[in-house]
Amino acid sequence: MQHPMKKTLEPADVSVIIPTFNRSKWVSEAVDSVLHQTLKPREIIVVDDGSTDDTADVLDGYGDAIRVLRLKENRGVSAARNRGIEAACCRYVAFLDSDDLWLPRKLEDQINHVRKHPEIRIHQTDEIWIRNGVRVNPGKRHRKPEGWIFEPSLHLCLISPSAVLIERRLFDEVGLFDERYPACEDYDLWLRITCRYPVGLLPKALIVKRGDHPDQLSRLPVLDKYRIESIRNLLQSGLLTDVQYQAAVDVLRQKCAIYATGCRKRGRLEEAEHYLRMALAVGSGQ
Repeated sequence: MQHPMKKTLEPADVSVIIPTFNRSKWVSEAVDSVLHQTLKPREIIVVDDGSTDDTADVLDGYGDAIRVLRLKENRGVSAARNRGIEAACCRYVAFLDSDDLWLPRKLEDQINHVRKHPEIRIHQTDEIWIRNGVRVNPGKRHRKPEGWIFEPSLHLCLISPSAVLIERRLFDEVGLFDERYPACEDYDLWLRITCRYPVGLLPKALIVKRGDHPDQLSRLPVLDKYRIESIRNLLQSGLLTDVQYQAAVDVLRQKCAIYATGCRKRGRLEEAEHYLRMALAVGSGQ
């Protein structure tokens, strides 16, 4: 008796972008998690951001299964993601950080969700957190909302790069990642998107987010400094409604006060005064 042939799904119209720098031990696991998807993407773009370890050899081992873009020098994750976006040829873009993983049904389930909600231009899934090899539960404040999430996104980053699926054309409207930021570059982009568009959520944990290794950007102690700069730029952009503007002013003042307190504790009194003055001036027209 012959068994019916399993139907092969056509590749999804998705460009997967994986930025990496000196993570040869991690990047192969990330790439493999995409190659093992139940629904394949049309292309996988790995951007090697000037690695000096054996990352190039690891990526060469995949042959034509992936497309590799190599930057001559390390320029940071924003530049790497941007080069991938510029090279992407599909309708949708998905990101995967090289220390994270996709579960096998991530792309298939997310594409099915997108088809049910064609009016939404950016979607994300839920996630599993691994810290030092142990699964941990995110706190309530990290739970992902959906819809118009600009105001809660001012307080902390509520979108994970490895979880998103974004219409490629959206970047033509809101711009790319800001390459001036060594961290919080995703926070900045999400604010530029969420002030204009709602965010869809598939409430399934379909990515594994691994953290607490030494080169992780989220370990930087001055993250609020970059968030403050991002909000300041947004306030000057003319994009915000009156309600959004006031919410941004309120959060900026809070973050300036918190950052100034940290500066004082570390003896950086001049820097503390700068941020306190900023807090007083913001929204006052000065």
